Amino acid sequence: MKAIGKYLILFTLTCSQVVFAQVKFEAVVNKASVAQNEMLRVDFSMNGDGDNFQPPRFEGFQIAAGPNQSVNYSMINGLRSFSKSYSYFLVPTRKGKLSIGAASIEIENKLYKTEPITVTVTDAIKREEPQMSDAQQQMLKGIHVVTEVSNSNPYINEPITVTHKLYVGFNSSVRGFTESSSPKYNKFWNHPIDLQQQKVEQGNFQGQPYRFIVLRKSVLMPQESGNLEIEPMVLDIETELPTGRRDFFGYAEMGVVRKVFSSGKKKIKVKPLPEAGKPADFSGAVGQFTFKVNPSTKALKSGEPLTLTVTVEGKGNLNLFSLPQPIAPPALEIYDPISAENISPGTSGLQGSKTDKYTIIPQYKGDYQIKPLEFSYFDLASKSYKTITSDPIPIEVLDGPMLPTNEEVNKTEKTADVEKFYDLKTITAFEAKKHADFLGSPWFYALLIAPLLAMPLFAFTVAQRRKKQGDWQQNKRRQNNRLARKYLGEAKKNLRDKEAFYEALERCLHNFLKAKLRMETSEMSNDNIEELLAEKGIDTATTAEFMNLKFACEFARYAPTAQIEMDAHYQQAIGVISELEKQFK
Repeated sequence: MKAIGKYLILFTLTCSQVVFAQVKFEAVVNKASVAQNEMLRVDFSMNGDGDNFQPPRFEGFQIAAGPNQSVNYSMINGLRSFSKSYSYFLVPTRKGKLSIGAASIEIENKLYKTEPITVTVTDAIKREEPQMSDAQQQMLKGIHVVTEVSNSNPYINEPITVTHKLYVGFNSSVRGFTESSSPKYNKFWNHPIDLQQQKVEQGNFQGQPYRFIVLRKSVLMPQESGNLEIEPMVLDIETELPTGRRDFFGYAEMGVVRKVFSSGKKKIKVKPLPEAGKPADFSGAVGQFTFKVNPSTKALKSGEPLTLTVTVEGKGNLNLFSLPQPIAPPALEIYDPISAENISPGTSGLQGSKTDKYTIIPQYKGDYQIKPLEFSYFDLASKSYKTITSDPIPIEVLDGPMLPTNEEVNKTEKTADVEKFYDLKTITAFEAKKHADFLGSPWFYALLIAPLLAMPLFAFTVAQRRKKQGDWQQNKRRQNNRLARKYLGEAKKNLRDKEAFYEALERCLHNFLKAKLRMETSEMSNDNIEELLAEKGIDTATTAEFMNLKFACEFARYAPTAQIEMDAHYQQAIGVISELEKQFK
C-alpha cells in the first residue's frame, strides 16, 4: 500500500507539473454587450512571465485608462502558481458589433496570441444622477466645455477661427479628462492650428472669472452656403467633490466623480457670394490681397532666360484659389511655373503669400509685350468684388534670329496666285503642220544639254533650301546646348543653396534633351524621353542613370537633402551628360 501511495503522489506531482507547463494567454471582457456611454473592461491574462506585450488597436474604442499591469505569485503546499495580466478600460465611440483584435506576447521565446472578441455596443442609456448636495452641484456647474467661433455668419470660403476650450471655475477642480468624441467639421475646409502646449489662462465666461485651457483650434472655410453645423466636443472629466464627511483632522473628505461634458453643436449660417458684379475671371479668392507681377529683366538676348514672378499676398483663403497665368507672343517660350506657398494661420484666418515663378526664354530678336494680368477677389472689408490689373511688361530681345517679316509672308501667299486659268477661246484658227526633222535641230541639242546643266543647279537649290529650313532648328539646338552648359555652371555655383542648385541642374538636363532629341517642352514626358533615347541607340544603363538623376532633382527640391548628395548629383550630371555626348555621336 505504501508503494502504491508513493506512485500516486509521484503521478499527481507529474500531472500538476504538466498542467502548469501548459501556457495560457487569453483575453476576457467584463460584459459582451455595453451601452455607448458605459465603460468596458478587457483583461489580457497569462500564466507565464512574458515580454514584448503588444495590445490590439482597439478600433471603435477610446482608451479611458490602462494598461494596468498586475502580477500574482503564490506557493501553496509546495505548488507554485503565477499569473500576470494587462487591463484596459475602454469607451465605445460608435454603435454596432465591434471587434477587439488579437494581442500578442512572447513567453519563453515563443509568440502567443489571444483570440479576437466581439462586443455589441447599444444606444446610450439614461443614467439617474445620484443625489448631490448644493455644494457638489455648484462645483459641477463651474465646469464647461465650450466651442467659440469668431464669426457665425460668414461668406463661402471666408476663413473663421473655431476654438474649443475647457472652462473651470475657481471653486471647482478637474483631475483629468479624456476626449470621448471629437468635433467634426463637415462641409468645411479645415486647417488645424498647432498648439505648442496647453497652458492654464484666466478669462471671463458668462460674465464670471474662470480659468481655462485651449483644447483645440482650427481655421475653417465653409464650402457651401446655408445652415451648417459643427459637431460637439465631448469630454469625460474626473472631478473632485466633497463627500460631506471629515477626516480625523477635521478636513473635508473629497471623492472623485466622472462626468461627461459636451460643448453642444454650433450652428453656422453661411452666406453665398453675391452674383452682382462678379468678374468673369473670378477664381474663388476671398479676403484682402495685393497682387504683383515682376520680371527679373526686361532686356536680354535670344536664348537667355528671364523669370516672371506672380505673387498674391494678404489674408484669406490663400490655399483655395489659383493664380492667373501670363500670356505672351509665341516668340517667348513660357515653361511651367514653380509654385511656392508661405501660409500660416492667424487671428483672422490664413495669412501669407503664394507665388508662381515662370521661366521665359525668347526665341527671336525683337520687341515683345507680356499682356497685363488680372486678379479678382471678393473683399470682405467692402463686401464687394475687386480686380487688380498689372501693367503690360515690355520685353526687348537684343540679339538672335529675326522673325519672318510680313513681306516674306505675303510673298509666299501670292505665289499661289501666279498661275491662273486663261479665258477659253471660242474661235479656232487652223494652220498647216510643218514637218521638220527634230534630230539635229537646235531644240535637239538644247534639250540634250539642258539636263546636264540643270542637275548641279537643282542640287545647289535643294541644298540652299535645306540649309535655310535647318537654320532655325540648328540655331535652337545651339541655344539649348548653351543653356545646358549655362545651367550646369549655375548648379556648380549654387552647391550651397539646395533649391537653386536643383532648379539649375534640372534645367540643364531639360535643355540638353531639347538639343539632342530635337523635342519641345510639351513632348518631354518620362515615357517619351526613354523611347526617344532608345531610338537614338543609347544603352539602357545610361538611360536609367539619366532618368534616376532627373527623378532625384524633382524629389530633392521638396525633401531634405545632405550636402554630400548634392555633390554626388553634380558629379553624376557631368558623367551622364559626357556619356550621352559620346553615344549621340
